[in-house]
Amino acid sequence: MSTEKQVPSVSVTYAQTGASTRSNELGMRPMQERAYEKRGEQYLLIKSPPASGKSRALMFIALDKLHNQGLKQAIIVVPEKTIGASFNDEPLSRFGFWADWTVRPEWNLCNAPGSEGGKVNAVGAFLKSDDTVLICTHATFRFAVDKFGVEAFDNRLIAVDEFHHVSANPDNKLGQHLGAFIARDKVHIVAMTGSYFRGDAEAVLMPEDEAKFDTVTYTYYEQLNGYKYLKRLDIGYYFYSGSYTDDILKVLDPNEKTIIHIPNVNSRESTKDKIKEVEHIIEELGDWKGVDPETGFHLVEVDGGRVLKIADLVEDEPAKRDKVSAALKDPSQKNNRDHVDIIIALGMAKEGFDWIWCEHALTVGYRSSLTEIVQIIGRATRDAEGKTRARFTNLIAEPDASEEAVTEAVNDTLKAIAASLLMEQVLAPRFNFTPKNPNSGPTDGFDYGEGGYDPAKCNVGFNEDTGQFQIEIKGLAEPKSKEATRICQEDLNEVITAFVQDKTSIERGLFDEELVPEELTQLRMGKIIKEKYPELDEEDQEAVRQHAIAALNLTQEAKKLALGGNDDEGKGNTALIDGVRKFAMDVRELDIDLIDRINPFSEAYAILAKTMSEDSLRQVAAVISAKKVKLTPDEARDLAKRALKFKQERGRLPSITSPDAWEKRMAEGVAFLARMKAEAASG
Repeated sequence: MSTEKQVPSVSVTYAQTGASTRSNELGMRPMQERAYEKRGEQYLLIKSPPASGKSRALMFIALDKLHNQGLKQAIIVVPEKTIGASFNDEPLSRFGFWADWTVRPEWNLCNAPGSEGGKVNAVGAFLKSDDTVLICTHATFRFAVDKFGVEAFDNRLIAVDEFHHVSANPDNKLGQHLGAFIARDKVHIVAMTGSYFRGDAEAVLMPEDEAKFDTVTYTYYEQLNGYKYLKRLDIGYYFYSGSYTDDILKVLDPNEKTIIHIPNVNSRESTKDKIKEVEHIIEELGDWKGVDPETGFHLVEVDGGRVLKIADLVEDEPAKRDKVSAALKDPSQKNNRDHVDIIIALGMAKEGFDWIWCEHALTVGYRSSLTEIVQIIGRATRDAEGKTRARFTNLIAEPDASEEAVTEAVNDTLKAIAASLLMEQVLAPRFNFTPKNPNSGPTDGFDYGEGGYDPAKCNVGFNEDTGQFQIEIKGLAEPKSKEATRICQEDLNEVITAFVQDKTSIERGLFDEELVPEELTQLRMGKIIKEKYPELDEEDQEAVRQHAIAALNLTQEAKKLALGGNDDEGKGNTALIDGVRKFAMDVRELDIDLIDRINPFSEAYAILAKTMSEDSLRQVAAVISAKKVKLTPDEARDLAKRALKFKQERGRLPSITSPDAWEKRMAEGVAFLARMKAEAASG
């Protein structure tokens, strides 16, 4: 077992420009200003990180729709009652806006007592009233639509917060209702999410509905780069053997403000006794000195005589847990750094939980939902005075001797790597790819490095203000349709999500020594895009594939070249930017064939080898190699299609004796199909 405290798989440093927290003359921060510019759109999707001000952005948009766009009422729908507080009254005019945000107490149904039936009737009363704003939970809204029908909501704004809770799955009632609203086309919809993996494995909306939404994207890079205090974010996983409670102090620093999420009772990591787990963590930290009668926080004396205040949200006794929960939400303590030191939770303290001082989100056991991981990381990425570094650590069980446990542990390991790769994409600056051709030229606002733009080369430009790369790639396919263009601009992370969560891709990418990278970058990614976007034609599918694999592989190559040592503070926030530029300079020409030849998982394997013990790594490799698959007819057909393209470009079919592994693999695909046809013909 490694004794190192942390092996970050991602370590990103930011510039602390202060831009994302500065307001304009209307009192809007940059993200809010960007959203407000699109206030006239009927269907608007806002993708923006936790703490970027989505709630207030909605207030600005809703007020404009009510006062200037002729809508009758605004209904704000939140996933749980506690999040309703984000939409309480705000004196916006004090900061320069032309109106204040007010909600009459009886129409904030998140605060209303009583049964769901009473709240549904309240929605009916609101629809008949002259008041303009109602706040309710997703559940109340679903029941209200069932009772009153979609027509009752005509000419109103429906704003859905934490939109990733919605799904196009027929079993998801809210998703069904939204589809019906869009089909009727008589409401305005603003959807908001802090997750870049909406719906995880399932689509949030049907593609034809999603295409009607205009998107406002504010990236993690813009948000964190524009903070005043927070400079660095580390994300890593740490493997343990035995019980996690014995190893937790290797990653838990009592001097850091920490939220610990202990594992679900049904998970492999759980000891099946959550109360004992909390007691054990407290015991490991120091000497228990009792409970604070005001807050219900545990008082624990650590080495040096300092007393930690620990909030236990795992407690089963409602009175005790409610006391602790109320103390954590006390508005008078919001800016008091010393109010609490460590929070231990199970299902709470995730989405919408606001503790700006949190420096470390420590999660035990793999979380099956990427959305949940993003939400947990969001607890630590608030900006606060004196807080320069934040980190997220995932504590995961190493594979052990019994076969069943090994297989399960391997699955969790692969999922953790997938999550890590996805967070790298989310935290990196945004990629805009353009084909390199004789007419290419520089774009205003982009810095092309020393010597500026070179017409003879593939250039890499970076815009510090918007956190965007502009990268020229030779041979890059351009999207033709509006939908493919939108996917390349807004949804590359969702494509990459589907790819790195594909078990075959990640298993082969990490542990297949005979792998030809193009089998992953072209065949597997191509297949995933065909399944995800069947409505796109082949040319557009190929354009989306090339853009997504370029984004994933450039991030991996840049990290490899630029970061070197994760603790190199001297590199400033330019490490990833320098890495992309260095990669572009190190190769003769940045072309799509070259990018397709990179194994997207090689850097992840290097981190895994550093993090895990050699024995465990060998076990993981053994489990995966035991499942090695032979070529399937579908894969052979895809290879044959690539072979046809090869013939068009080179004037000959790929050769099975070629020293080039990818050419040889395409030839194998053609031979496999020929054998299949011959066998079928001979009966």
